[in-house]
Order: sequence, then C-alpha cells, then structure tokens
Amino acid sequence: MATTRQQYPFDLIEPKWQGYWEAHKTFRASDGGTKPKFYILDMFPYPSGAGLHVGHPEGYTATDILARYKRMRGFNVLHPMGWDAFGLPAEQYAIETGTHPAQTTAKNIATFKRQIQMLGFSYDWDREVDTTDPEYFKWTQWIFLQLFKKGLAYQQSVPVWWCEGCKAVLANEEVKDGKCDRKGHTNVVRRPMRQWILRITAYADRLLEDLKLVDWTESIKEMQRNWIGRSEGAEVVFQISNSESQITVFTTRPDTLFGATYMVLAPEHPLVEKVTTDAQRAAVNAYREAAAKKSELDRTNLAKEKTGVFTGAYAINPVNNERIPIWIADYVMISYGTGAIMAVPAHDTRDLEFAQKFNLPVRIVVQAPAGQESIGFVGDGVSVNSGLITGLPTPEAKQKITAWLEERSLGKKAINYKLRDWLFSRQRYWGEPIPVVHCAKCGVVPLPETALPLTLPEMKDYTPPASGEPPLAKATEWLKAACPTCGGPAMRETNTMPQWAGSCWYYLRFIDPKNPQAFVAKDKEKYWMPVDLYVGGAEHAVLHLLYARFWHKVLFDLGHVSTPEPFMKLVNQGMILGEDGQKMSKSRGNVINPDEVVREFGADSMRLYEMFMGPLADTKPWSTEGIQGVHRFLGRVWRLFVDENSMEAFEQAVAAGTPAEQALASVKLSPAIRDAKPTAEQLKLLHATIKAVTDDLEAMGFNTAISRMMECVNDVMRGIAAGQPFPREMAEQFLLLVAPFAPHLGEQLWQLLGHQESVAYAPWPAYDPALLVAKEVEVVFQVNGKLRDRVKVTAGLSKAELEKVAMANEKVHQHTAGKTVRKVIVVPDKLVNIVAA
Repeated sequence: MATTRQQYPFDLIEPKWQGYWEAHKTFRASDGGTKPKFYILDMFPYPSGAGLHVGHPEGYTATDILARYKRMRGFNVLHPMGWDAFGLPAEQYAIETGTHPAQTTAKNIATFKRQIQMLGFSYDWDREVDTTDPEYFKWTQWIFLQLFKKGLAYQQSVPVWWCEGCKAVLANEEVKDGKCDRKGHTNVVRRPMRQWILRITAYADRLLEDLKLVDWTESIKEMQRNWIGRSEGAEVVFQISNSESQITVFTTRPDTLFGATYMVLAPEHPLVEKVTTDAQRAAVNAYREAAAKKSELDRTNLAKEKTGVFTGAYAINPVNNERIPIWIADYVMISYGTGAIMAVPAHDTRDLEFAQKFNLPVRIVVQAPAGQESIGFVGDGVSVNSGLITGLPTPEAKQKITAWLEERSLGKKAINYKLRDWLFSRQRYWGEPIPVVHCAKCGVVPLPETALPLTLPEMKDYTPPASGEPPLAKATEWLKAACPTCGGPAMRETNTMPQWAGSCWYYLRFIDPKNPQAFVAKDKEKYWMPVDLYVGGAEHAVLHLLYARFWHKVLFDLGHVSTPEPFMKLVNQGMILGEDGQKMSKSRGNVINPDEVVREFGADSMRLYEMFMGPLADTKPWSTEGIQGVHRFLGRVWRLFVDENSMEAFEQAVAAGTPAEQALASVKLSPAIRDAKPTAEQLKLLHATIKAVTDDLEAMGFNTAISRMMECVNDVMRGIAAGQPFPREMAEQFLLLVAPFAPHLGEQLWQLLGHQESVAYAPWPAYDPALLVAKEVEVVFQVNGKLRDRVKVTAGLSKAELEKVAMANEKVHQHTAGKTVRKVIVVPDKLVNIVAA
C-alpha cells in the first residue's frame, strides 16, 4: 500500500484510548437500571487462520457507531463479541499437521481479537464467549437434551455423500459432477449413515407466521419463506395398473389432473424396484446408479438436459381412468413432497421439456388469458378439457376437483413444505459431543444434566476410521460409559454437532456469560431480550436465522425465554471488494490487510472510510485513494481544534522519546476556540448538522452523515480563515457528532477541550427546530411554465399572498400584459406558475 503523509498523530492517540477503555471498562453494560436498553449484536465470526481482511469489520463498524450513539442518547447498551470457533478448517489442519484443533483455535482467536481491538470497537469484553469452551457448550448440550426430551431430536439412516479420499461426509454443495469439490477426489459415493435429525418441520408454520413480528427487509423475509416453501394443494392417489400398489403425489394444481399424461418417480423411490418390468430393469438400474452419483444441486439445475427411463409400468389417472406411463427421472427428488409427481407438460416447464424429449403427450387443460400461449402457461386461467371443472376459473376449479377427490377417497386437501428436518450430526471430531449413550437394553438414553459438559477425548489421530465411522469411534476408552437408566454398559455417541449449534443461541449467553446454574438467568433474559438490532452478512440470511429462530421458539415453548422471536431488526451489510472489483481472496492476491491500513492511516480513518464508501447494504470496491481522502478529513478536524504553534513542541517531544501521554499533553487548544457567542449563521450551520447526522444515524445512513460533517468542517474553516472565532459551544457539540465515528480522535480532542471524563457517555447534542426555519425563501415565478424571475420573500406566505406578490412582479407583468390569466398554480415557499393566453 502506498505511503501517505500522516495527517495527525493517530499512532499515539489510538493505543492511548484503547488502553483507557480497557482499564476503565468503559463499555461494560449493567443488567438493569432506569435507562432504556438497547441490545445491538454482530453475527460473531469464525476465527479463521487468515485473520480479518478489511471487508470483515464493515458491519462491526456500523454497529459500533450505533452503540456509541445510543449510549450518548442515554441508552443502556449491550454490545458483545465472541467466537463461533468449532469448525472443519481447524480439524483439517489437525489432520494435516497433528496440531490439536484447540491450539489452532486459540491462536486464531487471539489474532482476531487483537485486530478487532485495534479498531476501537466498544465491545463489553467481560461478556466474551467461545463456543468451544466447555462452560459454553455445556449449555449447547443442555439445549439438545431439551429438544430430545420434547421429541424434536431423532435418529435416522440417511444417504450422505462420502468422499473416500477425504474420509469425510460432504455437503451437497461440495459435490460437483460426482466429484469432491473440496480436494478433487473422484471416489465420491452415496452411502446410508446413521444421523441425528432435528424436527424443525414441526415449527414450519410458526417460523412463517412470526415473520410478521420482526422488522426485517422484505427480501430477507422472502428468502425465509422460500426456504420453508409452504404450499397448499392436494394429495392425489394413483392406482398402479395391474397391481395393488398406489402412488401418492402432492400437487399445488389439482385443477390440471386431466392434463396429466405421465408420472415420474424419484430414482430412490421405494416403488421403483416393485413396479419396474423385467424388460426395463437393466435400463432402470443403470439410470439409478448414475443418479446416485449426482448431487441435489446438479439434479435440480433447471438448465440441464432432462433425462429419464420408462419403468414399463402404468398408473391410472383417477379423474379419467386413463393409463399413463410411469417414468423415473433425476429431476424429481425423494426429499420433496412424496418423491413422485404427476406430469402435466402443457403447464409445467420441466415436464414440458421432458415430454418433448421423449415424445410424450401434451394436453392443454388451462386456457391462458387472451394474447398468451396456453402451452407452457403456468398461471391461473380457465379450465378446459377437464370434465366436471371445465369452464371454471383456476381457484374454483381447484376447490371443486379437490372436494370431488375427497368424496371418493381418491385424494385430500394437503399442505406441503419444501423445508426438511435438519440433519444435525457431523462425522467429525471438532464439534460438541452429543450427550447421549447407546444401551443394548434401554436404547438411546440422554445423559443426566449433572453430567454436562461432556467433553471431547484427547486424540492424536483425527482421521475417520476406514469403516467411515466418525473419528470419535477411535476413542475406545472414552466411548465406554454406564447407562444412566439401568447402569449397564453403554457406548457414547460418536457423531458431533454441526457448527450451527453454537451459533443458534449465543445471543442468549452474552446476556449472562458466567452463569454456572443456567444458560441465562430469567430476569436478565427478560430485561435484555429481544435483540434490538442484528447485523451480519447476507450469506446467513437463511439457515443461521432459521435454525436460531427454531431453537428460540422451542426455548420459548418450554418457558426458558420470554419472547417468541430473538431478533427484532435485522440488517445485512454489503460486501467490500478488492481494488480490482473482485471478491477478496488469497488466490486473487487482492486481500487488503487491516493491519497495514491501520498502520498507515489509523483505525479511525479505516472506520470512517468503510462507512463513507456508500450505503451499508451496497457492495463496493476498496480504494486506497478513497481512504487517503478520509484521512485528510480527520487531519482537518485535528487542525480545527489544535494550536498549530504547539505542534513543534509536540514533535520535538515525540522525537526525544517522550511517553505518548506526556507528548500529547504538549498539544494546546486552538486560539480560535473561545467562549464567544455563535453568530446566527453558525448556529444555523451547527443545528442543521446535528439534525442531519442524527437523522442519518437513525436511518443507518452513515455515508451521508459523514458528508454532512465534512461540509460543516469546510464552513467552519472558511469562517476561521475570515477571522471568525470557533465558539467553544459549537466546537464541543460538533465534536460529539464526530466521536462515534472516530472515537479515538473524539476522545483526545474532548480531553483537549478540558473534559476529564470519557466522551463515550457525554449527552448527544439536540437541535433547535426553530433555528432551522428559514426566515426568507427564494420563490420561482413562471409564466406558462417558463422561468421569468426568482425573488426572495418572507417564508410561510399563504397562497393568496404569494399570488399577489407574483402578479405585482414587473417581469411577470411584462409577459402577461394583454393576456387573460386562466390559472395560477402556487406551491408555497417554492413556485408560482401563471397560465395566461
């Protein structure tokens, strides 16, 4: 990064005030009191080995500015930070090097904490949590036990992606074209594996319904709705021809049943084996084997060419007794609906592509509105070629055909969800142990709560056994346990929890992080919850929020928390790109290290620049030139307050190695700042700036707030250059606006003004609306829409008074002479337009 002239001594100021805040515990929150509370939360980070890049602190800076602002507004602010520290990278590093994941994690946390603290964020570090701390995951395990006792945690054999090369289970996203996307291994197979699953679907309706309780953007709410995927329709029963077996399908469009010309089963559907004819068996088996190597992402890719195989069997359409062929195709998923569909190619894009490829019939049963093609039409229209519902609009047709099916026991009204139960276990070492044992006599038995935390065994080999079992299967002594029910021999669970577990409830532990008796005390939870503002990346807008809301609702039902929703307001920050406009990554070589930025420009400059780049939610590229400009602005603020003549003594003291505190004490206040009465113009400037910055902070418009402060500094400096004083009252109130954005500089200049206490709790300045009311305004006079004059008039004139002034105006008179005035349009304090002919 190119060097730049240091505009002010941030290298001395920033460590001084960071030390002060830490020593005085300036930002420690109190649990209770008479102040209104404000709980502002960042999505806590996973402490990776790479440390922070400049994109990470963007959201942290926004929340810190708001936390400081709210304290100054008289709020009791809870602003904590911690570490989501379980995770695969530390385990992979352990496999490669033999270093215990706990050591790697501790080292990474230390790096992250140092970098975060150097930016001056006002966290209450007494509340720091680490999800790998046994005193933390004791309560993660406790919550799991509550889920288990409530019947929301169960085991099931689930097909998973297993990479023989990695000896690990892969997520769907890590399998591309049958290969391991993590390391490129080709030996990836589907294998059934015993898994723990959480019954999140039991809360699907409430997860949808309660979105109305929260202040989130509509886009985030829609992402939640789409993931849950609630759809109303009907389950329809198709009898298999020449068989006693039946196929049940779910459809949102029962009105299109008369257009069903074939059926499709998922390759994994249990009926495939049963219905396939001998003549088709070889082709079906080959297709199923090929489908088993594809990920769900590959199979559901709308752009891919449709493939399938005829089973040789037929089903009977219940509405017209027509025999229709049964196919298998990988675009139908066993995990959605019933794993079978009735295909209506005239009115479904995927079905139409399939039918056209395999020459299957296409029958129009919904007439599109005039001007639209009916084949391929998927919206509401009018039923045609559909027996008893012909002529009915879609909503009525749906109701009538569903009732007809129910009367004949051929189907029923149904609700389906895209949401699946949460596959909760992981075949890894570095995660929370699941607190149950397996007893031959009693089955799965939960550990007593007094046995928590159940900690991980010390191991040197973190690779899974060749059998594919989790790494904990190698901890033979640790596995041995006594059954809590019968006292007989039992085996501990070898799966661990996913990284999601610790992040599902951390916001509650921040409220009461040291409590050994409960995950949170009821009185503290009731005081602080819900979280007032939650800020984090859009990548967590679905699953993290969904899982955290699910756990919170379970705890609410059990009486452990007092609110139905955890996060009242949610904001996603945008991404900061590299200077090349690309996402920052080591491979691109475009990562900007905050250590280098702070070393050259200071933490306050980095904070201010990240907020000045553009609206918080926008994606924007980093610019070294941009941060240089912001750094120069802070230099101007410094020079606005200090006596330039005292800087020579300061620089000599620094050169002589004088301690920072003593050297900074040699800096004197600018002689322009004195106890003078502000002029009317100065008062107007100050109060307009206070109003603008206050309004912008309430709206999280940080970039525009900074612009207003820059304008104010420019105006004040022009006044000083013209010999005007900078009244102390004005200087102090302006500095209070700057302090949340550039807190180190704010503290130093506040001290320079003679204050002994930190600026962190100084009252936020209030503006006087009366000072912002214009006494005179400029009004435009038009004739037939053309500008004829601009005049200053007294603000607030009535329409009649303003019309009278306009008609008496000489230039208006020149352009209306000899004409008849047809109409006069008056916009008070803005415009008069006279229509004349």
